[in-house]
Amino acid sequence: MKFVRYLFEYILIIILFSLFRLLGYKIASEFGYLLGKTFGPLFRSKKIIKNNLVKFDSTLTPKKIASISKEMWGNYGRILSEYPYISSFRKGDLDRYIKIENKEKLDEIKKGEPVVFVSAHFSNFELMAMVIERAGIDLSAIYRPLNNKLVNSIMEPLRKKYICKNQIKKGIKGVRESLKYFKQGVSIAIMIDQRVSEGEKIIFFNHHAYTTTIPAQFVKKFGCKIQPVHIQRYNKIYFKIAFDEQISIEKNTNIDSISIKLNQWLENKIRKNPSQWIWTHDRWK
Repeated sequence: MKFVRYLFEYILIIILFSLFRLLGYKIASEFGYLLGKTFGPLFRSKKIIKNNLVKFDSTLTPKKIASISKEMWGNYGRILSEYPYISSFRKGDLDRYIKIENKEKLDEIKKGEPVVFVSAHFSNFELMAMVIERAGIDLSAIYRPLNNKLVNSIMEPLRKKYICKNQIKKGIKGVRESLKYFKQGVSIAIMIDQRVSEGEKIIFFNHHAYTTTIPAQFVKKFGCKIQPVHIQRYNKIYFKIAFDEQISIEKNTNIDSISIKLNQWLENKIRKNPSQWIWTHDRWK
């Protein structure tokens, strides 16, 4: 039964990607938004989203929860519609839709030691690694392959070709591979917002959640800097990618303290724009 569902999703993705490309970037985004709001809730549990939002802010009304959920699904749809245009973004054909704040930080990193880029699944998160690598920075990105291997066979080549060529699968083996790259002067990029079984329980919105300690481990081992980056969607089809102040942490700081500091950065970004974060992940499981 699972194979039938995966095959259906695979065929659907192929059809949608072709259609999105025919529609053009702007119209495809609006169509994707509509699809996301309409059909997104059929694919994921409403209960998980509601529970996550209550943990985020227990004062949210049912109406506000529904509003955030609806906009989140709309953003999901827009992301899907933008995948067929990843090659155009990479080539610079759609640069007018991306604004980069503190771009000089990329020039500094390019000339200096490798750093750990940290971010989360905001807006169209794929564009961040693409912008970093396109700036000439050697980069490796830790990622989690999709459960649907058929769909992953479409998405993974896209990511490697247009987003970041050094894609590293999460897990112990992936950490070792990241260390090897880092020693060669290659920066790493990691999303710090997902639950990881090999992580530590760290406070996240006043609740303990399994949190990756990879950035903290790199700081402890190399004394490197952490470069937070986030992306925000505005006016539907435009993006602002901001490189915040680097986080400098002493090597003797313990792993939990580093991870708490990163979670606090993440909390701040989510509070500013909750509908652009992905609430479907069972973060506090």
